[in-house]
Amino acid sequence: MAEIRFSYNKLWKILIDKRMTKKTLMERTGVSKATFAKMNKGDSVTLDVLARLCKELNVDIGDVVEIEKELF
Repeated sequence: MAEIRFSYNKLWKILIDKRMTKKTLMERTGVSKATFAKMNKGDSVTLDVLARLCKELNVDIGDVVEIEKELF
């Protein structure tokens, strides 16, 4: 069974559009540097983390993360 990978590219684009740094988002949400490192690698994070990010950015969960589609 293949490992499930996630893409947070939509989140990074929102940050660019809002001219916000990852550091600022971390400070405002209390999400750790280690969690952001996991996101940079496409690993899963908790729904609580995603909810805090969404609340701060005023977006829905589908606006920040998606499951990467693998080609078979």
